[in-house]
Amino acid sequence: MDFLRTPDERFAGLPAFPCEPRYAEVTGGARMAYVEAGPADGPPVLLLHGEPSWSFLYRHVMAVLAEAGCRAVAPDLVGFGRSDKPSRPEDHTYARHVEWVRSLAFDALDLRGVTLVGQDWGGLIGLRLVAEHTGRFARVVAANTGLPTGDIPMPEVWHRFREAVEKAPVLDIARFIQSGCVTELPEPVRRAYDAPFPSEEFKAGPRAMPGLVPITPDDPAAPANRAAWQTLVTLDLPFLVAFSDRDPITGGMAPILKKSMRGAAGLDHPVIAGAGHFLQEDAGRELGEAVAAFVRETAAR
Repeated sequence: MDFLRTPDERFAGLPAFPCEPRYAEVTGGARMAYVEAGPADGPPVLLLHGEPSWSFLYRHVMAVLAEAGCRAVAPDLVGFGRSDKPSRPEDHTYARHVEWVRSLAFDALDLRGVTLVGQDWGGLIGLRLVAEHTGRFARVVAANTGLPTGDIPMPEVWHRFREAVEKAPVLDIARFIQSGCVTELPEPVRRAYDAPFPSEEFKAGPRAMPGLVPITPDDPAAPANRAAWQTLVTLDLPFLVAFSDRDPITGGMAPILKKSMRGAAGLDHPVIAGAGHFLQEDAGRELGEAVAAFVRETAAR
């Protein structure tokens, strides 16, 4: 496949995001970007973003985790952020995204004892990795996410979002981020979300991702996700459900995850107040504090 690469100057002057980018080549030859904060020997926390954001979304979460002594690692999914961008929407598949993140986290970085934090597509990808590579993980934080199999209908608001992405002649990335936030985004923050995409040809990833969510039982990704569920519900890994209180897209998944995951039993699951779908933007420090406390308390067991 052919890749596009966003010029570095697009990322100049990012607000409150001092992390220097790092890069690794992953399966298929793509260059994948990531940032780190905190001590290199701290417990690793893998922060996976979703559609249509990038690692910038985790800047406040990373600061809190670094202060707590964790090694926060936030990749940019292929097609997003500073990572290479396949030029065609059809180059994106669910399986490829799982493999790209696996290749970065395990082949390039050799992360072990990982705390997964997955939001939106970060959970769809990350929960698959947990199920398929259980020995690499120490605990899981699900934050406004799920693992759809196509057996349960998606909410109507999600279908409206998918239709808007598919039909928009110009995909306004910052507007979509703003629509998933409770707080008003300052103009420099909006520009940061637009930065990875100089023109429409760079947006194959954001265009493709809604169509990759399994919404029918015969979706190509449905069997792998069903298999992942069968593994996840039996794991003893501590599983924290840290959803916001104002997310109409994934909010219904919180009680399902709490009830289904063996590792969720007996935990005090926080509700992040006053935050929308992108809770990292609305309440990043609160989410970071919840994750840091979870790492600290479960490590002491």
